[in-house]
Amino acid sequence: MRLDKVTALVTGASSGIGAAVSSHFRREGARLLLTGRKERMDSTRLEDRYVPGDLNDEAFVEGLARQAAEAFGAIDVVVLNHGLQLSGPLTDMDYDDARDVLHTNLLSAFLVMKHFAPLMPAAGGSFVCVSSRLGMVGKPDEVLYSAAKGGLIMLAKGAAIEWAARNIRVNVVAPGLTATPVIEASFQRRTDPEAQRRQREAQIPLQRLATPEEIADAVLFLASSESSYITGAVLPVDGGYTAF
Repeated sequence: MRLDKVTALVTGASSGIGAAVSSHFRREGARLLLTGRKERMDSTRLEDRYVPGDLNDEAFVEGLARQAAEAFGAIDVVVLNHGLQLSGPLTDMDYDDARDVLHTNLLSAFLVMKHFAPLMPAAGGSFVCVSSRLGMVGKPDEVLYSAAKGGLIMLAKGAAIEWAARNIRVNVVAPGLTATPVIEASFQRRTDPEAQRRQREAQIPLQRLATPEEIADAVLFLASSESSYITGAVLPVDGGYTAF
């Protein structure tokens, strides 16, 4: 029970990595407040509090923080897992695309950090930001997403320094390509899904996609007391992709 009596917020909890993180945290004893854009999902348990909404809306984030305070009194861990990926050549993207990607991946994370840091107890707490390998390296057709996820990394590093005196740790997990429902569906839209999977796997030194559970393992480590002297760190969980 590595998170016994710990209270935690997990965003983007409706599927994929967020659902895996929620399952890991629940197994380790955490009391959960979950949020996502979808209505209550199958992976949510009756003992969890699930509040659907848009984290780009500051009024919603403020309300979510009030609900956390009323339910738990304090929040020990916040996992910022939500995100939006729009792919395509930079010159094909319009301002609305850029705004949506930057708001969802970066500015909404700022809003959550702003309103939830004051809820962390005097003993401190932990933010874990789920960025991406593409926040560390560039890739054609992913420029806006890389910019937003790279910004999230720097937001985390700055907050880690600013809040260190309060013992609030802020760290980043940078996943590689992960076998989430969204990624699996993207393969199925191709003419030859298996060929597309093999082509993507060949770009990864470990020659396979991550599972959501493997990403959740890293998030759990950074959320728990096992990483008590780690802050401002970026942990790639990418099968070696960024080791080149």
